[in-house]
Amino acid sequence: MSENVQNEYDFISIGAGAAGLAAVQYAARSGLKALALDLSVAGGQVLKIAGLENYPGVFPAANGFAFIQTMQEQAKAFGAQIQSAQVKSIDKIKDKFEIETSKGKYSAKAVVLATGAEHKKLDVPGEKELEGRGVSYCAVCDGPLFRNKTIFVIGGGDAACDEANYLSQLAEKVFLVHRRDQLRAQKAVADRVLANPKITVLWNSVVQEIKGGQRVESIVLKNVQDGSLTEMPAAAVFVSVGMLPKNELISMLKTDQAGYIVTDEKMQTTIPGLYAAGDVRSKPFRQVVTATSDGAIAAFEAAEYIRSLN
Repeated sequence: MSENVQNEYDFISIGAGAAGLAAVQYAARSGLKALALDLSVAGGQVLKIAGLENYPGVFPAANGFAFIQTMQEQAKAFGAQIQSAQVKSIDKIKDKFEIETSKGKYSAKAVVLATGAEHKKLDVPGEKELEGRGVSYCAVCDGPLFRNKTIFVIGGGDAACDEANYLSQLAEKVFLVHRRDQLRAQKAVADRVLANPKITVLWNSVVQEIKGGQRVESIVLKNVQDGSLTEMPAAAVFVSVGMLPKNELISMLKTDQAGYIVTDEKMQTTIPGLYAAGDVRSKPFRQVVTATSDGAIAAFEAAEYIRSLN
């Protein structure tokens, strides 16, 4: 190991969202010296959840920020550390991983990639130019800026439906734009949208362009069945069309067709001692509860792996 390595740990999580925090909590509780590294504040996508209503044992619905704050406090109570730093590279030298960050080098006997995923873009004219001026990817973050306005949400999955329902509490009118004739969201989530009098679903439609000067002023929609174009006034456009896994740190890992990291049921990647957990991992269902489960399993298996090194 390099003499320049400043901080030695047993277990490091790259990412401090739900998966990463669960991982370091379980690792620390099992006696490992554990650290979670994240570029910004801990929390990941959970911070954008207005009401976390389907996490077992958390009822009534919890605010995502409050939920993550509790997870942080719980992890720290068991001895885990959480630090803000940009991870630049990960190398394995013999039986240890060396992690280069914006705040120096760290080493660990085992590492979990809990880097999560980022929002897909529409890649239409006006989206990039008006981002932060009416184009947003986070309803909880920016929704209050558009009270009593006309808002468009793009997408048809759980996240899009949740955002539409949340925004309907603030906006005068919400239009949900979906490219198909049926929502992809879970039935309970979709039913709430369809029953909400303030939400109108625009079926079989895609965004052609977002228009505006200093802010969003209108949206151009294309009907995928007949090709017709419709321009409608809009104060904001919230994009929720899926995620892209943040897998760029280690390019040689096996991934699925969408780029999500493939692991076995123990969260083990193709590199011994390197695990993946949460939204960056290939799996059929991505929720907060599955992310925390991934993190706990990764920590348990990492502890077993570390014991095998001794």
